[in-house]
Amino acid sequence: MPAARESLLDAAYTALARRPWSAVRMVDVAAAAGVSRQTLYNEFGSKEGLARALVRREADGYLAGVERALAAHTDPRDRLTATAEWTASAARDNALVRAMLTGCWSERLPAPTLSAVPSASAVPAQRRADGPLPTPGDFVRLVRDRAVSVLGGAGAGHADGSELTRSCELVVRLALSCVAAPPGEGGMAALVRGALPGQPVSHT
Repeated sequence: MPAARESLLDAAYTALARRPWSAVRMVDVAAAAGVSRQTLYNEFGSKEGLARALVRREADGYLAGVERALAAHTDPRDRLTATAEWTASAARDNALVRAMLTGCWSERLPAPTLSAVPSASAVPAQRRADGPLPTPGDFVRLVRDRAVSVLGGAGAGHADGSELTRSCELVVRLALSCVAAPPGEGGMAALVRGALPGQPVSHT
């Protein structure tokens, strides 16, 4: 992503942390990023385009964190626990991630339509942002399927692959429930280990 675009998204994110999206002005975002307002419009097209790009970036950042969590351990349950913990912490620390995962958009946040919008942008990253944005159900499937791929490897296609898929989806949905109601004593690890079947999670 070009430096100017990233700087503008950083400026928009910072502005959103300080005031409602309705009060965020394009001219102020451009000034904070050190570029002209015309550059901002050239990159995003409109305030709605900026909102879509910001939501897309935060979604991509969350999913990149899922990849890191799954790669950080070798034990399957530790991998799923790390993924669940990342989901809960990302939602706690980032209002946009929380809204995307739960579908609950407060009045302070931008609320771009999740369906694709017509795009004539010359900027490839903006054309992607103008495409469909992920719904809560999309995130469940994306994280579940990535976990199945990492944990199952070549064994994911075996007859018992459905059990792995169910286990991974259960952990994702458990993590989402903890966004609204944080876990108590024992934390996420105890919840994940208590929810999974007794047999090994991995098919490798």
